[in-house]
Amino acid sequence: MIALIDGDILCYRIGFATNEESESVAIRTMASFLEDLLMFDLNVSEWQTYLSGSTNFRHGVAVTAPYKGNRKGDKPVHYALLREYLELSWNGVVSNDCEADDEIAIAATSHGDDSIIVSLDKDFDQVQGWHYNFVKKDKYYITHDEGMFNFYCQFLTGDRIDNIIGVKGIGPVKARKLLEGKTEREMFATCAEKLGSVDRAIENGLLLHLQRTHGEVWEPPYEDAERESKRPQTTTVDSGSNTESISTSGE
Repeated sequence: MIALIDGDILCYRIGFATNEESESVAIRTMASFLEDLLMFDLNVSEWQTYLSGSTNFRHGVAVTAPYKGNRKGDKPVHYALLREYLELSWNGVVSNDCEADDEIAIAATSHGDDSIIVSLDKDFDQVQGWHYNFVKKDKYYITHDEGMFNFYCQFLTGDRIDNIIGVKGIGPVKARKLLEGKTEREMFATCAEKLGSVDRAIENGLLLHLQRTHGEVWEPPYEDAERESKRPQTTTVDSGSNTESISTSGE
């Protein structure tokens, strides 16, 4: 089994934890954490660490609010050093025009159940496969249907960390109640109704969806092949053109 490690979150957590320490202490802390994680917590012999690059297609998709526009805090003192260390010493991969999260989801899809996603980020709960929360030391499995359900729940709850706007007054519990037992098309229609428009639902889908192949663009579910043949303008990330309307009944 290969561990797919969210390097972004480690650089922040370990970076802030060692803000008052020297560079050597920061590096040793990161190394010690990863050694314990891989050898004792997961007992794996293969790993890949993922870091987000400087470009991300989602910035061109966000219309309602700037993507990650609420992130104004300072980075940890040793942030750049820890990124470089992970890239050079821990099999690091830097994403291009997407995020580390996308690269991890792509790798998890490719490796299947022979991989495990290591992170604290709830966004990964849309991805089928093994997951490991290294704070709670919780290993769990997400099925395809669970992943899709979790994905659509996020349409309604939004994502405060990434500045993706959901529906005011709808949290995780209410979102689950609204979508439980529905088909994908019905879930999309409910999200469009609650968000106020199909365009808003499509925007959230494009922002929230983690790629499963490089360059993949999420597409909303459609009623039938005829409707699907009319969909191209709704799926391009730079689209500002008219989108086809879908009623809340899914028709």
